Amino acid sequence: MPGPGPSIQQRLVPELTCFGCGPANPRGLRLASFATGDGVVAEFTPWPEHDNGLGYLNGGIISTLLDCHSAAAVLHEADLRGWGPLPGATLPYVTAGLDVRFLRPAPLAEPVTLRAVVTGADEAAMTVDVELVWDGRPRAAGVAHWKRWRPRA
Repeated sequence: MPGPGPSIQQRLVPELTCFGCGPANPRGLRLASFATGDGVVAEFTPWPEHDNGLGYLNGGIISTLLDCHSAAAVLHEADLRGWGPLPGATLPYVTAGLDVRFLRPAPLAEPVTLRAVVTGADEAAMTVDVELVWDGRPRAAGVAHWKRWRPRA
């Protein structure tokens, strides 16, 4: 699934230490997302430590993956439109909300696919539809709301 060249995260935020998607966090999930003609896609293989206690992928990890993958879609869209970080901000946008629906159990020992599409974008805010898919069926879906990061003094 990896695309040609570096991931969105490696290309746009190589020093980011975010637990979910930061390339500079050696103990994080290190999600790597790639732009496609249909949005942004990533593949993630869960670790045994991501067990929900019943042998499936933990809901908190799923939520982190959805949040961080939607971030890649936002970073990509902002980059395309020239909406970089404002002075004093590390990132151009921050998560303002994430509505997650858990639809079916997700496997713990097999790769899952993440898909994200920006459904609304202006310089002040973005909205992203994001899902985690396995075996051709969505296992979790969410709507992520992002706001322009305006640092306060």
